[in-house]
Amino acid sequence: MILISNGKEIATDVDFACNLLSQAKGLMFSRRISKDYALVFVMKKTQKVSLHMLFVTYPIDVIFLDEQKRVIRTDSLKPWIGSSSSREKVKYIIEMSHGKNRKMNIKEGDLFEFDNRCQ
Repeated sequence: MILISNGKEIATDVDFACNLLSQAKGLMFSRRISKDYALVFVMKKTQKVSLHMLFVTYPIDVIFLDEQKRVIRTDSLKPWIGSSSSREKVKYIIEMSHGKNRKMNIKEGDLFEFDNRCQ
């Protein structure tokens, strides 16, 4: 599975968090992720979402997407103490390696492409 934004390949190693348990766990207790890894959270319905970095020992970048997979907001989170909010209702959240948002120039309004593996 390949994660694409505006025609650019963002990640080739992609996992999905489809249920409440996998979404609550997220990247907690994981080892550092590779530069080509992304974890895509698929919400059952659009909703405002808050994230925390409890038990995540490395920094990450986060992207909040609406139902059309359009970027609503991006953020970078610090290990252990980082937190973020979508501020608006979202359908998808992508967690990936720190610095990826800046490196790939991901910004509000960008459109992502991927198959929803939670359906």
